[in-house]
Amino acid sequence: MSAYFVFIREKTLDQAELEIYRQKVAATFAGYTGKLLTTSYGRYEVLEGAATEGVIIAEFATMDEARAWYDSPAYKEVREHRFKGGIYRGLLVEGA
Repeated sequence: MSAYFVFIREKTLDQAELEIYRQKVAATFAGYTGKLLTTSYGRYEVLEGAATEGVIIAEFATMDEARAWYDSPAYKEVREHRFKGGIYRGLLVEGA
């Protein structure tokens, strides 16, 4: 069953760090089925809850594979730029 990472950016702290993340994150998907379905640069509307600066959704074949990608050495290195660049909420959700 498919799984989805949802990253919600609540606040930008350092745009330069986010740019480094954006430039490097695609390479971390090598060897995984993961693909970006949306980026925070696209159009979106907050219909309920607090305002947000952006949303990213990535799809994987399974929860296990999604978690393996998130915990991979390649993504661990790159995600440090996201941590420095902004305040995010991250969710891993199994598809229906």
